[in-house]
Amino acid sequence: MSYVYILKNEKQRFYVGSTLDLERRIKQHKNGHTYTTRKLGNFELVFYQKFDNIKQAREIETKLKKLKRKDYIKKIIKDGIIKMKI
Repeated sequence: MSYVYILKNEKQRFYVGSTLDLERRIKQHKNGHTYTTRKLGNFELVFYQKFDNIKQAREIETKLKKLKRKDYIKKIIKDGIIKMKI
């Protein structure tokens, strides 16, 4: 199982990522192992969605990052699902 996940900090900034092991990856973020989330400060996991394989998850992650649209990220969180074709 693979995941696409979204983190959010107090300043309403988002980080989109993908992983095979969500629990391990969140721990890595919290322990400062990732430069980009280290800059976020305190954050929370606000969304995740399962995918059949890491290839699908990475493709969705890449598409979301290319959009650079905060409104679309907020809609995903609100709706609880990523409605994007691979």
